[in-house]
Amino acid sequence: MRKILTIDVGGTFTKYAVAEGVHSFKLVAKDKTPTARTNHEDFLASLTNIFKSHDDVEGIALSMPGLIDTQRGVCISSGALNFSNGHCIAEELQGMCDVPVTVENDANCAALAEVKSGSLIDVKDAFVLVFGTFVGGAFIHNKEIYRGAHYCAGEVSFTLKNINAVMNEENIYGNDIGALAFQRNCAKILGMPLEEVTGEMIFGLIDDNDDEMLDALYKFAHGVAVKIFNLQMLFDPERFALGGGISEQQSFIDAVQDKIDELCRNALPYLPRPEVVACKYHNDANLLGALYRYLRKV
Repeated sequence: MRKILTIDVGGTFTKYAVAEGVHSFKLVAKDKTPTARTNHEDFLASLTNIFKSHDDVEGIALSMPGLIDTQRGVCISSGALNFSNGHCIAEELQGMCDVPVTVENDANCAALAEVKSGSLIDVKDAFVLVFGTFVGGAFIHNKEIYRGAHYCAGEVSFTLKNINAVMNEENIYGNDIGALAFQRNCAKILGMPLEEVTGEMIFGLIDDNDDEMLDALYKFAHGVAVKIFNLQMLFDPERFALGGGISEQQSFIDAVQDKIDELCRNALPYLPRPEVVACKYHNDANLLGALYRYLRKV
């Protein structure tokens, strides 16, 4: 039986699991730890510590945010983890752990998982949006990730919000429509510190038909629907898959569907309505996609 350590680095937490199997794999020993955000050395040390806590692992499949040259294993740019910019993560981690290492963009990992065996298995062209600290995006063309000339295809978080915006962090899409932005807005409405407001709390109130939380959800969903409609016009995919922890909430998916319906009621009749589904693998999509990348490359 093969054992491969798969790691998903997020802005707040780093999730990991051991994938066990031969022809098919199962994720076991799943856990998470706060992401090391001090410097590159601490970041690599935290990943190495995860590796050392597991026995008989043949290799490491790494998912992380940012522009990733997956062929060379280089992090070109990684947002909040900018101390890793320019580093050959795969080579450095391989040197510290003495096993093969692959690295892939996190949204691309989610897309790989959904195309391989999830909600996109029956389509050729698709777009994946993963809601976390920001919003990860991946475009699938002919069942393969389309990376673009500079590895930034699908990076919806860094698109500007409107035609009058100047380029700064306040004016980029991800700052408003990431799951963290939704959580922050709900905390403000509730008059509570952000760290005390959980997704379970928010959606518990939504399930109880709390008017303020429902209003916050539908405002958030409207922003998501607008971006999806624009992406439909630009890329014309067959289907959108929404991922991240928030995608497990049916009320979120329903709210996005409702807002897309609103937009399409006023659209020209020959324009296609975006088809939207939840990612099958939700929070495990990045872990599984990183595994698929490893198996294809090593």
